[in-house]
Amino acid sequence: MRIDMHVHVTPPDIIKQYQKFGEKEPYFTLLSNSPQNRFVTAEEVLTHMQEAKIDHSVIFGFSFQDMGLCQYVNDYVMEVTRKYKDKLVGFAAVVPQHPHVEQEIERCYQGGLRGIGELFPAGQNFQIDDANQTAAMANCSKHYHMPIIVHTNEPIGHDYIGKTSTSLREIDAFIKHHPDQPIILAHWGGGIFIYEHMKEIKEKFKNVYYDTAAMIFLYEPAIYDTAKTMGILDKVLFGSDYPLVSPKRYDKGLKETTLTEQEQNAIYGGNAKRLLEVCGIRL
Repeated sequence: MRIDMHVHVTPPDIIKQYQKFGEKEPYFTLLSNSPQNRFVTAEEVLTHMQEAKIDHSVIFGFSFQDMGLCQYVNDYVMEVTRKYKDKLVGFAAVVPQHPHVEQEIERCYQGGLRGIGELFPAGQNFQIDDANQTAAMANCSKHYHMPIIVHTNEPIGHDYIGKTSTSLREIDAFIKHHPDQPIILAHWGGGIFIYEHMKEIKEKFKNVYYDTAAMIFLYEPAIYDTAKTMGILDKVLFGSDYPLVSPKRYDKGLKETTLTEQEQNAIYGGNAKRLLEVCGIRL
């Protein structure tokens, strides 16, 4: 079974008028105007899933600064995941520091969504290391067994559209504040996983997972071998970042590693299946 844990979808009307929707959303506008950007609907995701031999995808709308827009894309994700429940699992976009974040999480859970994210700390203008800004969201998510996906990026190397100033120290603080909350750090956690060599970090990060989204732009395939050597391969979740990257582009790199077929299958879906089962999702 192949599960893609990191797929972006956009409602058709936002695709048609993305410039209008981005008038008060600078991060959305920044990403939307990138030459690499693409928008896709749920139906387009399903078509590509068939081409890429993906059995299930975790989808989410854009996490805006405005909660009203988050609710709007959540409505779309709830609609399409109900329609295609045999293929799609939905996560909710929220504004963590919003006074009604708990109500939105509850609404989305009742509507069938089973996770939160992808959050953009810098893009949504919140301090992820400030427990006062994240407690309500994290506590409510924990209550409903909903994992949280957080955008992360490496602190060094070249700049690119979407690379933000959110530091690994801030990500570490977020994890420290919510140790029992399942957290998925996108894009290999910006490299923070390497610190699981430290005893105190390994214990603190016991509920942290890492997805592989967009890794082909940044990392050598040997990063999988590093995770294997560290004993954290069971925390690695396949995520493509589609439509930015097709899931098909990851196969070659994974085959270049020392991972066994069983270990590759765990990354492609076994690890995600186990995590989603905790959320009450049987695939």
